[in-house]
Amino acid sequence: MSTLSEAVAETSVRPARRMPRRRLFSPGLLAALPVLALLAIGFLAPLIAVTAFSFAEPRSFTVFGAPTLENYRTIFSPANTVYLSFVWSLVFAALAVVLLALLCYPVAYGLAHIFGRWANLITLLLVFPLFISENIRLFGWVLFFIKNGVLDGTLKSLFGLELQSILFTPPVIVFGMVYVYLPFMLFPMVLGLSMVPREVVEAAGDLGASRLQTFREVELPLAMPGFIIGGLLTFVLAVGAVAESKVLGGQSVIVITHDIEIAFTYAQNWPLGAALSVLLTAVVGTLVLLVLRYLDLDRILGRR
Repeated sequence: MSTLSEAVAETSVRPARRMPRRRLFSPGLLAALPVLALLAIGFLAPLIAVTAFSFAEPRSFTVFGAPTLENYRTIFSPANTVYLSFVWSLVFAALAVVLLALLCYPVAYGLAHIFGRWANLITLLLVFPLFISENIRLFGWVLFFIKNGVLDGTLKSLFGLELQSILFTPPVIVFGMVYVYLPFMLFPMVLGLSMVPREVVEAAGDLGASRLQTFREVELPLAMPGFIIGGLLTFVLAVGAVAESKVLGGQSVIVITHDIEIAFTYAQNWPLGAALSVLLTAVVGTLVLLVLRYLDLDRILGRR
């Protein structure tokens, strides 16, 4: 009894333990506030403004009137052929992604596993064109492909050949996209291939797998996150490209971004341009979200 009474007395004398105060904001949220503020100012606010303008009266410059669907009716009217611009933009972007995947894989594999101490120099050479304006580089290719230009003049002087100019054609537009967006596909692929443990590849070979089987069943699945990120980045940039079509294509093919530019500038129809922008954002965003369903971001970020 004495022992029990002493324990009770000691408990009553001991000061109560303070409960830890719950923080209103977690440290992760506080650290992310600058990025969230930047996204809200630079992305969310313009998106809200463009969406509001898409419901304004055609050829007006205010969003405070009664909302209307007239701009979307104009886009989806049978007489309007703007859907062709959407199709051209999506086709060009898809072709650029496929060609870049085939072109960049050998280079990415070399940068990740073969080139060794030369990898930094090759990386610098691939990044250096990004320091020059895209328009300047594209006009350089115009001088290369134009009639009596660098290519045509060289073939005439050396071999007496005269080729038909391929400038201002769809293949040259795709070529321009492949040239401009090559780094955006290449470096995510290098990251993806760097994530593949060499021990796993060697183990597959020791177990009797051929080089093709090792690539298809080991390297490709493990490197797929980098491939998908590069493909998405390239696709989104290529869909929004306009310089390649105007400079190399000579407006022989009208892409959707060119229609948006015309609506906002020469036509002075901001609501129509806003409606086209909203539809383009919705289409591209839906495609990206569908692809992201198959992307394991936790593995990429090293959380598991």
